[in-house]
Parts: sequence; C-alpha cells; structure tokens
Amino acid sequence: MAADTDTDLRHMRAALSLAARGLGRTWPNPSVGCVLVRDGAVVGRGWTQPGGRPHAETEALARAGALAKGATAYVTLEPCNHYGKTPPCSLALIGAEVARVVVACQDPDPRVAGGGLARLRDAGVAVTFGVCEAEALALNEGFFNRIQHARPLVTLKLATTLDGRIATRTGHSQWITGPTARAWGHRLRATNDAIMVGIGTALADDPELTCRLPGLEERSPVRIVLDGSLRLSPDSRLAATARILPTWVVTRDDHDPAKAAALTAQGVEILPVPADPTGRPDPAAALAALAGRGVTRLLVEGGATLAGALMGAGLVDRLEWFRAASLIGGDGLSAVTGFGVDRLDGMARFERTAVRVAGSDLAESYRRL
Repeated sequence: MAADTDTDLRHMRAALSLAARGLGRTWPNPSVGCVLVRDGAVVGRGWTQPGGRPHAETEALARAGALAKGATAYVTLEPCNHYGKTPPCSLALIGAEVARVVVACQDPDPRVAGGGLARLRDAGVAVTFGVCEAEALALNEGFFNRIQHARPLVTLKLATTLDGRIATRTGHSQWITGPTARAWGHRLRATNDAIMVGIGTALADDPELTCRLPGLEERSPVRIVLDGSLRLSPDSRLAATARILPTWVVTRDDHDPAKAAALTAQGVEILPVPADPTGRPDPAAALAALAGRGVTRLLVEGGATLAGALMGAGLVDRLEWFRAASLIGGDGLSAVTGFGVDRLDGMARFERTAVRVAGSDLAESYRRL
C-alpha cells in the first residue's frame, strides 16, 4: 500500500524520535518507536523500555487502549513475529484490530525477517513498508551489526588538537577540548551500550568512564578495558566500582589466573579471547565476544594503540571527532598509532555526516565508506 507521503513521514519521524530515547538502554534488543494514529490524532506512543522489554508496540497499544481499533501504527522496525519472553508484537497489533501498519525497515533477525509483515498482511492488515527506511537503518545499525556480522557498531570518539594530537610529549592531556565538547562526549556515553578503553588509558588516567550529565547518570554504559596482561589494578576506580556499574576486562585466553581472580573478587568480569600476532587481545575476537554478551553499540574512547588496532582491522564504523582550535606539534601524542598504511589506497576512508560548533571547539561526525 502506497504511503501518504506528508502524513506518513511526519508520524514515522516522530516514531524515530521515540526510538532514539532507548539507545544505550535496550540492548541486546533494538530500540524501536511506535506511534498510533486514529482519525488524524495520536492515540498512543511507545518506545522500547530498558533491557529491551516491553516492546514499543506493546507500550503504545497499552496507552491507546480501545482507541487502537482502526488506527494506523507507525513502527520503526518490523514487528516481531516470535515467542520469547513476550508474545509477538505482530499478534498484539492484530489483536488490537489496527487497520494499517507503516513500517520503516525489516528486522534481520532470522526469527522475524519478513515474517512479521507477512503475518500482518495475512490477517488483513494493510501494510506500508519503507517509510524513512534509511533513517531507521542508521538508528539501529548496532543491532543489525550484531545480528548480521556478530559484532557491535563501533564509534571511535576522539578529542584532539587541529593537528590530531591527544597529549603533549610529556603525556599532559587535560583538557584539550572545552566543557561543551566534554558534555557532548558524555551524551555519547549515554547512547551507547558500552564504552571501551585500552589498558594504557586506564593506567594513565584511572578513569571512571561514567555519564556525568545531570539527570543522565543512570545511563552510564558498561565499562570495558582491553587488557592483554591483566595490568588493571583491583584498586583502580573501574575495578573498585565494578559491583555498582558493570565492568568487563577483555584479555588473552592465556591470562594469569591469579590476576584474574583478584579482579573478579572486586566484581569485574573477565572475557578471554585469543591473542593477535602482537600478543594483544585480537580486536575482532574482542568485538565478537562483546556481541555474544548482547552489546550492540560500542563507544571507544582511547587510547591511540587501541584506535590504531581497530582502524587497522577495519572495525571502526563511525567517528565522533572533537577538535580544539589549538596545535601541539609533531612531538605530541598522536590520536591513532600507525596501522600499516603504505599507499593512499590503503587509507581508512570516511564520509563526513555532520559538523557542529561545540563551544570553542568543532564536533565532526563521520561514517566509514
């Protein structure tokens, strides 16, 4: 059934805005939005709740009640079609007697994958597909990556000078960018399932890796350290608060059991993976392990060695680059270590998707080509 362009676009964009509220909180499930419209009025709205349940459609139907009958449902992802901890949303929509369902994109999960749309059509519900599809695919790219490629969406966040330096030659780095850029960085934390740093950054900064924006403190992501030799101290801030906020250490599968025991005693979870040729945890294996735990969106904040390893393996999907209007020079520490580029055709290439002013700094967003 063809889309009523203006009306369908307006309501689907509202559903996408609702879906975005759940980013960083719904994993391992996607973040979905649903808007129910009857006789031109919105009668129900819903979005996926923390932990992935209840689903968006269930929330919207509950708010609409009897007004859902004869309504049009705008859903950012194909309604699920399988029984899990809850019944299928496709059946819930049919049971509520909605007249039409407008869907942005298909769910690649093999348990759904077109089945939800087919069940709706078989029940006599009019279905429109593909409204705001590109936006919906981008919003849930992390979920799609986990299902289709067994790894999360990886966003590398960098805060550098104009010449790409993250610290002086002595290691001094606080603060290169200003308070607005730092606040935006914390907002990124709030919309990702997990945040990862390398052991060098963990040792140098002893970070907390929490979201400290007022009102969003509870949206701090899982903290992850890539630490091949288990050098993270049990007394570090990350380990000492592991029982309050989940903290995982990805290490080699031949790690020292005594060091692992000291960390697990603090509540840290150890995720062993094979080593790469450098002796560090293999980055692809690390991402696969995180996907196996349900992580769909991973924010990488440092340091240069971890950034270089992920770049070299082709595992960075997006860049969030904050640039200060300053220079350090060639003896400063680079944001990304070398990853073996000999010719220009071997460069990691990205397209710029946004440029914004962040106080006295510049915030640029990129997507890998």
